[in-house]
Amino acid sequence: MTTHDAPIGVFDSGLGGLSVLDAMRARLPNESMIYIADSGHAPYGEKTDAFIRQRSKAIADWFVARGAKMLVVACNTATTHAIRHLRDTLSIPIVGVEPGIKPAALATASGVVGVLVTAATLRSERLKTLIAEHETRCRFVCQAGHGLVEQIENGHLNGAVIDDLLVRYLTPMAQAGADAVILGSTHFALLVPAIRRLFGNRFMLIETGTAVARRVDTLLVEHGLIARANPEIRKDVEFFSSAQSVEQREALLAVVGGLATSDARSSVSYVEIAHALTEPQY
Repeated sequence: MTTHDAPIGVFDSGLGGLSVLDAMRARLPNESMIYIADSGHAPYGEKTDAFIRQRSKAIADWFVARGAKMLVVACNTATTHAIRHLRDTLSIPIVGVEPGIKPAALATASGVVGVLVTAATLRSERLKTLIAEHETRCRFVCQAGHGLVEQIENGHLNGAVIDDLLVRYLTPMAQAGADAVILGSTHFALLVPAIRRLFGNRFMLIETGTAVARRVDTLLVEHGLIARANPEIRKDVEFFSSAQSVEQREALLAVVGGLATSDARSSVSYVEIAHALTEPQY
């Protein structure tokens, strides 16, 4: 039976979901959490829809087996392709993330909004639907951020490669008149300092971590699952990674160390979560 003090499970294809985790920890300091960086299979944005759906289900089942009281899919790509299946097959509350099309459409003054997403999110019907709902209000300039996730997965949030990719992807948005850019991957939210350094305040940057934390808080209350505050019990986060290389797991800790809610004593454990592919991978 799920208890108040059971952990919240949070996962992403890799390190991007740490931006969501940071917002959740800031809002919900009494909650225990488990984070999985599925870095051994990143980036999801370059995988097939079937792979993303089945991989997400395998990770969700792992959380349920550990008694998680709620699941946060802190990955735009996994949310787009798998969250409906997860909600159909699991009984715990599930929160996902999606590109902030609506808040960007409401916030833009120029009527032009940039959308930086993964390749899988860019081809998704969900993104097309969101854009269609608001394209009478503004024009969207969409771009797949090829290469950015791979850099972040190696712990690179700055540097020449990151700078070159951001300039390549965001300059056309600026030239088109965009005054807002949607960071449509939780990975990309980790690049806010780099974007500010390169483009100053040229863009409003729309990310979803704060909104997700607010939604998690609301659902915990609705389901009667809020953790009981106990100053004698330390509410840590357990970090797991499917990355087999020590370097990739150390990259996770390096990013964790830079979070506002970071804990210098954090450690990461390797986890292997198998899943069976039952659909063609093409």
